[in-house]
Amino acid sequence: MHFRHLCVPVASEADADVTCAALDPYLEGVDRVTAVHVIEKSGGGIDKAPLGKREEDSADILDAIEMALGDRVRVDTDRYYGTDVAETIFEAAGDVDADAVAFRARGGSRIARLLSGDVSTRLVTDPAIPVVSLPEPAE
Repeated sequence: MHFRHLCVPVASEADADVTCAALDPYLEGVDRVTAVHVIEKSGGGIDKAPLGKREEDSADILDAIEMALGDRVRVDTDRYYGTDVAETIFEAAGDVDADAVAFRARGGSRIARLLSGDVSTRLVTDPAIPVVSLPEPAE
């Protein structure tokens, strides 16, 4: 199966760097990457940081993707807001008509992932479109 348009969620600048390194060997034949950063809303509770700060961070995260991949493939970026990160990623993929979601699983212990709702697990459990889990980039 070949994907021409990938939706690539990124959580931080470090995640953007690792994700781009992991994605790089697979860009042949890909016409477009839409990088998406989800600003998680608490749904009525207290948010992790002020919205303005999280939007500034989001811009830096998305710029990192554009700088890393922009010379190899068309890169679009977008910021989404949502209380359910996995659901919001699929919403973004649908909005941009992506063929697949490509992501790097985040680290952490199984207990930490279970308690945090593990977005990676939720992305691959019942995906709306194909999901590609990128391997650890070669050193």
